[in-house]
Amino acid sequence: MGPISVTRAIDAPRELLFDFVADLANRPAFTDHFIGEFRLERFESASVGAAARMQIHKAGLWMETVIVEAARPYRILEQGHGGRLDRIPILTAWELVEGPGSATTEMTVRFGTEPLHPVDRLRELRRGERFYRRQWSTALSRLKDLIESGRHAERVVIAGGARAPVT
Repeated sequence: MGPISVTRAIDAPRELLFDFVADLANRPAFTDHFIGEFRLERFESASVGAAARMQIHKAGLWMETVIVEAARPYRILEQGHGGRLDRIPILTAWELVEGPGSATTEMTVRFGTEPLHPVDRLRELRRGERFYRRQWSTALSRLKDLIESGRHAERVVIAGGARAPVT
């Protein structure tokens, strides 16, 4: 599936949005309508090297994502794998562009997969771009509501993580 792209204007400074999205522990707060079983893979959940594993509800697809690039406050690039035996490469990119007002940000998420195996390509035809476009559109709308309302997002934590010394 080629990359799908969804854009939303959010009334918040670009730095605030970058920090929120770059922290994987915040993801379920706006993606839990289509992503479940969200698990952090490292104690450090923010910025480059942070990783998480999750399941896409309807598809039954497990995927893993790792932040490989974080250019504050402009772009976050995530790469991962999903599907059976993790054989489907997955790419997610978040781009933040300053809007017309000083406290407005245009946020764009691009999500794409590249299934190589014929069975994976066939399964993707069933889910397809429409499913992912609709889910990411809803996720950005939920993110907009969450950020603009000023509500506190419930973060995901690692079991036993509080016992680790803070460095």
